[in-house]
Amino acid sequence: MQRRALLSVWDKEGLVEFARGLVDLGWELVGSGGTARALRDAGLPVTDVAQVTGFPEMLGGRVKTLHPAIHAGLLARPDPADLAELAAHGLAPVDLVAVNLYPFEATVARPGVSLDEAVEQIDIGGVALLRAAAKNWARVTVVSAPGQYAEVLAELRAHGQATEATRRRLALEAFRLTAAYDAAIAAYLADRGFGGEEKFPVRLTLAGHLAQVLRYGENPHQAAAYYTYRPGAGPLGGKVLGGKALSYNNLLDLDAAWRTATSLAEPAVAIIKHTNPCGLARADTLLEAYRRALEGDPVSAFGSVVAANRPVDPETAAAMLDLFIEVLAAPAFAPEAAALFQERRPNTRLVAMGDAEAPLVSWEVRSVRGGLLLQEPDPCKDDPATWRVVTERAPSPQEWRALEFGWRAVAHVKSNAIVLCQADALVGVGAGQMSRVDAVRVALMKAGPRAGGAVLASDAFFPFPDGVAVAGEAGVTAVVQPGGAQRDEEVIAEANRWGMAMVFTGRRHFRH
Repeated sequence: MQRRALLSVWDKEGLVEFARGLVDLGWELVGSGGTARALRDAGLPVTDVAQVTGFPEMLGGRVKTLHPAIHAGLLARPDPADLAELAAHGLAPVDLVAVNLYPFEATVARPGVSLDEAVEQIDIGGVALLRAAAKNWARVTVVSAPGQYAEVLAELRAHGQATEATRRRLALEAFRLTAAYDAAIAAYLADRGFGGEEKFPVRLTLAGHLAQVLRYGENPHQAAAYYTYRPGAGPLGGKVLGGKALSYNNLLDLDAAWRTATSLAEPAVAIIKHTNPCGLARADTLLEAYRRALEGDPVSAFGSVVAANRPVDPETAAAMLDLFIEVLAAPAFAPEAAALFQERRPNTRLVAMGDAEAPLVSWEVRSVRGGLLLQEPDPCKDDPATWRVVTERAPSPQEWRALEFGWRAVAHVKSNAIVLCQADALVGVGAGQMSRVDAVRVALMKAGPRAGGAVLASDAFFPFPDGVAVAGEAGVTAVVQPGGAQRDEEVIAEANRWGMAMVFTGRRHFRH
């Protein structure tokens, strides 16, 4: 019996070559709509789906392949009873399906796309064909991407059909494709309020597209890969301009660096080590911001990931060449700046991020044993006008500015987190300590003599006055913290004892 292939593709890449290979092997081609026209224009014999179904396309092409003559041919199992039932109804089996879907994700990624335009790109018939063919992998070969054409043709030429192992794998890939497609639709509709007031859906649908198999994970003995929410998207939505391939740890630090730098409105540079800022500064120019950020902890800055919230100019690039930087991210790079790195630091990964402000994801997702944790992202955009002075002395104008900067910075440091600031730059960071007083001590140790006259920001309240006492002894002049501890009055009294100004924000910024 002549084998039959059903072809119905949006993306016509490689279609004609694949179909010609099938014809050369003696296969009959059945095509829908534009696919049939493309094959016919290439001089290939093709039967229209409407000739098989005995029914014309309907509703502007919305209904083409949704018909028993198609799906019975796909779903018939390779046993005599099913094949006899097909024959009794004058139907023939379909042995291979090649389908790719309407470009829903690409459509909704375009600016200004309307809901009606998006809905028209929700593929129905193609998904049904893929699922039917994949369900019947025991007999049917399902081809869901142009990249599979060459492999399938090679197996047909060698064996007369795709091997069972290949049919199983292609079926799995087809089910993964349709699952991701439905997840993308669900996410789009949820973002547009189709879920009403629901905060957390009963069923969480996530879809990722493999962007890169990484050399390894956090350590060389751990396998790892990077997935994006949009196919073809670069790291964090950016574009790599040069340097070595990004690693697992690079990507984690890049995310932290970009969040930190873009949390500030003025020209700013963040220097990140192990997802924590060891340097952060803002200034009138990017060059000055970089210099002041580097002064925060020049020892730790070696081998760092750096992010700038303004395009990198040649002067700033020249200054950066003296530091070993693993990854440098910015909205853009002047051609001369990129050329300097390519000549002098060719292994530095340059990532052009585009928009200077980091868009917030809808949800942050983390894995735990047996499940997932889901939370809203922390926008870290508190209003200093809502803060409350709780000490006898209010901050000076200079201290207010430094406190506001420190509060933005500490939100990007792992808890327990303490930062010390002089004007618009970090001078000491205590990150990830088990006790808050130890976080203060680490920040003071990093700051050294620069702690004198600095202000302090704490991501959560001080449970005891000891941290304030240690800071006061080192010459810290003002503190910003959420407040809300049982011993707040003791903490405030300690600040007054040292002549400190202290303000409560009423909001904490833990980052685990």
